[in-house]
Amino acid sequence: MGCQIHSLNSQLLYPGITTKSKQLSKCSSFQPNLKVLKTTTFSSYNNLNDQQLSTATIKQTKIPESDVYNVKFKTLGACKLGISGYPDFEYNAEGGRGSGKATKILDTGEVSVDFDVKELYIPPLSSATTKFLGLPLPPFLRIDIVPEAFQGKINPESGKVDLKFKAKFCFSVGTIYKAPPLLVETVLTSEESEGKIRGGRGERLNKDGTCRLVGVATVEPINDVFMDTFLSFPTECLADLNARISFSSAV
Repeated sequence: MGCQIHSLNSQLLYPGITTKSKQLSKCSSFQPNLKVLKTTTFSSYNNLNDQQLSTATIKQTKIPESDVYNVKFKTLGACKLGISGYPDFEYNAEGGRGSGKATKILDTGEVSVDFDVKELYIPPLSSATTKFLGLPLPPFLRIDIVPEAFQGKINPESGKVDLKFKAKFCFSVGTIYKAPPLLVETVLTSEESEGKIRGGRGERLNKDGTCRLVGVATVEPINDVFMDTFLSFPTECLADLNARISFSSAV
């Protein structure tokens, strides 16, 4: 009975307590619903973010369109050519030239180049361009270079160059003798090229476009008794070219 009187007196002395308690009780009954609403809203926001992130990732991995440029190639002086175990030829290739198209892929920064071999000219080895052991080649001796392929990749930012070079080297002695063509195929690189008996190191493109390209190739026998014996085929040859490569916007 004492407890009932105390409860009654509490209600009479503090009539607002019961009302507030009821209101709080009502609010407490809605709290689970509020939590559900908050959780649902947060989940939707996360789903939206996931969709945006997925879309952004797809855009980043998509390969962008390429830009096309004109590219020019020039050979310079202070070059070398070597074959078998003989000393290198001192070769002045100044005047060599070529042109082609370059396609830049923005995703990698590399440039894919393809030179027109019909327009590519590399000076022959002759008494005017070449010395052996400090002396010009005999006037009647000549080696013409006939390009068949010249293409590859260049990284303008790092200066690295790798160009596949394929050509026929045609050796002749006046009108008396003409050997079957020597087929030479190598990668002219600004890096290091090493074979079993030949090797060299190139130099990357600098600011004015000059570089040194080296390449070692294996030369197979050509079924010519004189050449196969004299040059000890099969053997290796080395190309060491001082060159300049430049780019311009395609019109």
